[in-house]
Amino acid sequence: MSDGIVVRKCTTLPEFEACVALQREVWGEEDLEIEPVTGFLVASETGGQVLGAYDGTRLVGYTLGVIGYRDGVIFIHSHHTGVHQDYRDRGVGRKLKLFQRAEALSRDIRFVQWTFDPLELRNAYFNLNRLGGIARTYKPNLYGITSSPLHRGLATDRLLVEWHLDSKRVIAAINDLVTQPSAVESAYPQSTKIELPAELEHWKQTDMRAVRKVQDRIRTEFMNCFNRRYAAVGTRKTSNGTEYVLVPWSDF
Repeated sequence: MSDGIVVRKCTTLPEFEACVALQREVWGEEDLEIEPVTGFLVASETGGQVLGAYDGTRLVGYTLGVIGYRDGVIFIHSHHTGVHQDYRDRGVGRKLKLFQRAEALSRDIRFVQWTFDPLELRNAYFNLNRLGGIARTYKPNLYGITSSPLHRGLATDRLLVEWHLDSKRVIAAINDLVTQPSAVESAYPQSTKIELPAELEHWKQTDMRAVRKVQDRIRTEFMNCFNRRYAAVGTRKTSNGTEYVLVPWSDF
């Protein structure tokens, strides 16, 4: 797993340059879409976060966060988290996020947000089930059509994750005590679901027209649910694929 991986702040130009190099490798975007070294420097110098995960002296993951301010509250917008392909599924991303949480709380910052593609179900499980985030905002084509092969020419629709760092939900999740969606449904009889088909991952390689149809459908469903004051709180496997579980969000 992530044994031997050390997470710490990045503070020097060579460290920022290593983050940019890893960013290029992870996303494969063209130069104009790459966050430059100066962006990492400015974030570090103005209260944001540049965090690196190291295997010895090798940078194997990073997080870039910038300071946000809304409704009188200072928060961190976590813009990037990237992990080298050789280190994925080894707990590096979770280690980065837990360090991010601890560092933010040390400065009395209690809220972090970030976005993710709702079609990327492993990310959804990580963000909602494993970290205890919730989502109640949908951003259609947030970044426009990008050059990244990861985006496959799709509209960059994103769910906005809210991570309330010292909430009971987050504390339970990071201690592996999070309530699973089945139990959530018992507590919230008015829960609803948004389903994604089991064929989705195969379609990403073979049939982008089918993927776009799924994207169009769930965009409408998420926005309708959020307009009715629901929040996405987890995902779970079903016999037909994967579904998001959403509940009324007055408790959040």
